[in-house]
Amino acid sequence: MQHGRDRTRRLAQLDHEHVWHPFTQQQQWTSRPPLIIERAQGAMLYDTEGNGYIDGCSSLWTNVHGHRHPRLDQALHDQLARLAHSTLLGLSHPPAIELAQRLVDVAPWGLKRVFYSDNGSTATEVALKMAFQYQQQVGATGRTRFAALQEAYHGDTIGAVSVGSIPLFHRIYRPMLFDALALPAPVEPGGDEEAQCRDRALALLDAHGHELAALIVEPLVQGAAGMKMHTRDYLRPILEKARQMGVLLIADEVAVGFARTGTLFAMEQVGVTPDFLCLAKGLAAGYLPLAATLTTEAVYEAFLAEPHAHKQFFHGHTFTGNPLACAVALASLDLFEEEDVLDRVLDASRHMAALLKNWVGKPGIASVRQTGVMVGIDLVRPDGTPWPPEAQMGHRVCMKARDLGAVLRPLGDTLVLNPPLSIHDAELTQLVRITSDAILAEQKA
Repeated sequence: MQHGRDRTRRLAQLDHEHVWHPFTQQQQWTSRPPLIIERAQGAMLYDTEGNGYIDGCSSLWTNVHGHRHPRLDQALHDQLARLAHSTLLGLSHPPAIELAQRLVDVAPWGLKRVFYSDNGSTATEVALKMAFQYQQQVGATGRTRFAALQEAYHGDTIGAVSVGSIPLFHRIYRPMLFDALALPAPVEPGGDEEAQCRDRALALLDAHGHELAALIVEPLVQGAAGMKMHTRDYLRPILEKARQMGVLLIADEVAVGFARTGTLFAMEQVGVTPDFLCLAKGLAAGYLPLAATLTTEAVYEAFLAEPHAHKQFFHGHTFTGNPLACAVALASLDLFEEEDVLDRVLDASRHMAALLKNWVGKPGIASVRQTGVMVGIDLVRPDGTPWPPEAQMGHRVCMKARDLGAVLRPLGDTLVLNPPLSIHDAELTQLVRITSDAILAEQKA
């Protein structure tokens, strides 16, 4: 036991001395010992001293079938015995080929071509660059702008940040970025606010649609915006208007894809065929970095020409289509069928809804939003007024939840619940109870 504590202290010291963590104020980070996760199983994470925590955020929304699933472990082991990595620049390999076919088969819109990268930012960056180059190569040279929803988040590379509009994340980089048209987006699904946002968005498209190369959206749930949600009645008319005006449609399903919203892809509920589908996070079930941008044959054909014409897509990544990640992704798609994952997600979302049903109106909770297993809980003071930023209430609640046995990550003062799809009802009940207890404890602190 003492050896475990000594090891934890040594690792914590090294972390504080050398590791720069993402989206983290390091001054605050180094003021307390870090939680160091060493192993995991199912929906549980375990630290270096053996303490267990429910993975309430699916290891940043990536884990699908649970940690250490035997089928996924075996797929990784088997592929490792054959090939760890080989480039797709000038070569190919079986896992990338077979996964591309499977993705085309499960995408319900006739998307025929798959371009691999390695994370959500690169998946959207690929789509933006493809859309821009496509418009130029088909003669629509005046289409040089992009549109996105207000408070969009599509990643952290320059193009992805340019179509993002969360001030906290993006304001400082504005001088580096290209201009994008921001379309009004609601916080809550349904209701007057959503209808008003839709009508204003349609008016902006009427005015600027002729300038746009593409419109990029996170369908149904804007995750990093604070789990802002909308219905198909908001999104579908906007997408249809854009398409009528010759604007390409990019569905960023990095966060919402692979059953998070209740269907394999959120766009199935919207009922509109995208020109690009961006996937990452759950694509390799949370095991390895892997992303894919799917597109149509029409887009693909606009890049075909003799080599000297230089119309090819000049973009790529060293670990594009990594064989290990592709092998796990193939096994993950098998599990969706074999383990009735979509039915399980429906059951889990109903169970979550029942657990959260009476939360709205409780002191300190302004709103509870849910789509599938994705939940956003807005925290306020007991009197209903916002917490000041310096109170860091979302952060404090998550730290308290950690003490009680669950790992959560806030978006400002919005708590996010987004567990592995494999989570059992008892674990889900415990996760919601811990969240409730943490909120109550910090309100009284």
